[in-house]
Amino acid sequence: MDGSRAVADLVSVTAQLPMLTSSVVCADDLPDGLVVTDHAARVTVFNRAATRLTGIPLRAALGADVRQLLPLRDADGRCWWAAADPYHGLAIRTRHPEMSLYLSDGTELLVTVRYLRAPRGTGLHPGYTGGPGPVERLVVSLRGAQQRARLERSRADLVSTVAHELRSPLTSVKGFTATLLAKWGRFTDDQKRVMLETVNADADRVTRLITELLDVSRIESGRMEIHRQLVSIPERVEKIVAGRVAAGDAPDRFRVVVLPGLPETWLDADKVDQILGNLIENAVRHGAGTVTVVVEPLQATDVLIGRGTEGVAVSVRDEGDGVAPEMVSRVFRQFWRAKRRGGAGLGLYIVKGLVEAHGGTITVQRAPGGGAEFRFTMPAGTLAG
Repeated sequence: MDGSRAVADLVSVTAQLPMLTSSVVCADDLPDGLVVTDHAARVTVFNRAATRLTGIPLRAALGADVRQLLPLRDADGRCWWAAADPYHGLAIRTRHPEMSLYLSDGTELLVTVRYLRAPRGTGLHPGYTGGPGPVERLVVSLRGAQQRARLERSRADLVSTVAHELRSPLTSVKGFTATLLAKWGRFTDDQKRVMLETVNADADRVTRLITELLDVSRIESGRMEIHRQLVSIPERVEKIVAGRVAAGDAPDRFRVVVLPGLPETWLDADKVDQILGNLIENAVRHGAGTVTVVVEPLQATDVLIGRGTEGVAVSVRDEGDGVAPEMVSRVFRQFWRAKRRGGAGLGLYIVKGLVEAHGGTITVQRAPGGGAEFRFTMPAGTLAG
């Protein structure tokens, strides 16, 4: 992995520092385990993270033969040191990418190895005749496998959720289109319209899920782009509410409150619509009673911004049961769904990512009149961002 390679590259420079004490100090600052050995496989650097991951104290590690200190084996039980033979194996080898190896007690480690060789044409041993130099040092990076296990569980959850969410609309689309193709002449125009409207709605559902997955990918990779323009948040709220009413929601279900003193805001209009749309839909679907949207200037006491910086705060409130205190920390995680109702459970996770991409924050708490209140804050921003 690129992160592990970067650590190994940094460490390879550290390991060549002339002062051993300086290299150890640098090594102890690294978050991953670091083991450096000399040309005879003796351990010269063993940092704190390596001790934490392996349970081996520093005094027992320094000077020990790394092959005996860390008896690494692969998933089939084969000795990695014997199979790779880093000191006498292929002379052109420079590194091993991250791999899963196991200690004798079964502890799984993610291991990356980098070779530091003598300059070409030189040798540490009699009889050396040229070619790539022999190994002077091995730099071994160690990481715990728990993070990878969590990532794999998250990916498995994603695949399971997507498969479940796609199955229903695709089954509907397939069923209605097959029926229409086979028995077109037997249906009235009204029946055909109902079937085609259902197909259209299910296609929109699939499109939305794919869009959510792309947003999740951009958020996780840090590639979410913000295209700022002058945006009136009250106008965006009115637009979203008008769309809900046009789609069949009762007009008296919504209440919009705009307080005076709002600053000029430079935000990404499409992403603001997505944030507001998700929060209002969440209030309609999972809440009850009137959905109230409050837009107000951000106070200097807000935790989001420093003194003298302008911003805006938006609160979306419902009159339902609210969010239980023990669930507050989970609301913005992937796949969280209230009472296991419909949806992929990605909406609020995406909302949080979009708000934070604007430099803002979002919280959930109990609304003044009961129910849930989702409140997000954003700095006013500038055209340059």
